[in-house]
Amino acid sequence: MFFRSFFDEKLAHMSYLIGCQKTGEAIIVDPGRNLTPYFEVAKKEGFTISAVTETHIHADYASGAKELAELFNVHLYLSDEGDKDWKYEFAKDVGATLVKEGDEFSIGGVHLKVMHTPGHTPESISILLTDKGGGAREPMGVFTGDFLFVGDVGRPDLLEKSAGSAGTAKVGAKDMFASLQKARNLSDDLQIWPAHGAGSACGKSLGAVPVSTIGYERKHNWAFQITDEDEFVDELLSSQPEPPTYFGVMKKLNKKGAEQKPGNMPRRLQSLSDLKEMIDDHVYVLDTRKSPLFAYGHIKEAVNISIEKSFTNWAGWLVPYDKDLIVVVEEEKLDEVITALQSIGLDRTIAFIDQKTIEQDVTLPMYKQVDVHEAYQTVRSSEAALIDVRNDDEWTNGHAPEAIHAFLGHIEDHLEDLPKDQPLYVLCGSGVRSAIAVSVLQKHGFDRVVNVKGGFTAWVGADLPVTKDES
Repeated sequence: MFFRSFFDEKLAHMSYLIGCQKTGEAIIVDPGRNLTPYFEVAKKEGFTISAVTETHIHADYASGAKELAELFNVHLYLSDEGDKDWKYEFAKDVGATLVKEGDEFSIGGVHLKVMHTPGHTPESISILLTDKGGGAREPMGVFTGDFLFVGDVGRPDLLEKSAGSAGTAKVGAKDMFASLQKARNLSDDLQIWPAHGAGSACGKSLGAVPVSTIGYERKHNWAFQITDEDEFVDELLSSQPEPPTYFGVMKKLNKKGAEQKPGNMPRRLQSLSDLKEMIDDHVYVLDTRKSPLFAYGHIKEAVNISIEKSFTNWAGWLVPYDKDLIVVVEEEKLDEVITALQSIGLDRTIAFIDQKTIEQDVTLPMYKQVDVHEAYQTVRSSEAALIDVRNDDEWTNGHAPEAIHAFLGHIEDHLEDLPKDQPLYVLCGSGVRSAIAVSVLQKHGFDRVVNVKGGFTAWVGADLPVTKDES
């Protein structure tokens, strides 16, 4: 048996390719929308990808399952568990095999058995793998999807918070408790292969180790330590991070099946004049340069999300799905940017401009960056307002006494609440999110915006005043 895992760090997404070396067939588990890595490995190792299976309808990325079925004649094995509201709508169109608890199927000598493990979503399944081609009689591991992670379990509140399914969070938490009791009966040495690692918003404390065992998780994962259902439900539902706004879009997209990715490359713009002529209410300008370069000169209509680890997450929070996109990018990174955007269904990139063209114009708007000491003195003297764009938990655990809380993901919903008669000094945890927020505020006409370098980490390190919410 051949086994290869794939990790998309911008999504903290894990997927897998398993091949039978006797028959040359291979199956992908939980494929992302970028299919190139799977085909590259399959070609190199001499496999034909003949099947795909998914553990559930994903919320945090666009699945490549439908495209694999339509373009490459790959057979799909999809969950038929859960209620009628969360079924794969495209399954019949592509001739997928629908599976439930106890169903089994094989790809050559790779044997797979379905275990229904609801909680994260009603239709969630885990898939036990046995290498029968290698003579094994017992499973060696289980693909747990978003049911069981290293150090955590999947959150049950996404359908309610992201997809508008009222009242499902507590039901999901109870289902998760029952699924964990089922997992207690699995062998200690069984490996677990989850769909996400640290950095994913599909849980609240995912570990950074990519693989674990059932035995280890039973000893160390917090979820297995709580044996009372009510206590477990309360703990699971508490302090879950705010789900990105795009999660609701992805749930609906993957339920219908993501369409084939556009094959055409975006138009290359030759000058700033070309760019400015295209900007209107139907176009969104996304500048993917590092924030210091953006600070030294940028198009005022642009939002700056650097093409780094958190790029896809914040693009999902802030970039609208109903507008055409123009990206400012280092041309060598254009493919990376487009791939990252398409991984969450943002397919409307119509043009790009190389960042060197932007940087040649020294007359473009800039923004100032200051250290925490200057920020503190200016705010203390009432010459500026301090805007903290961290999330709710970060804010509750400690913030500057004078700060106004405006979480980055929802900042555009609260523009009317921000002071307009004084400069805004923007702070986050380290200076990354605040740089994004500065660009958003400038886009909406706040001209006197300043980024606080080092963020709240530097603020605390400088022994500046901190208070905590008592509520």
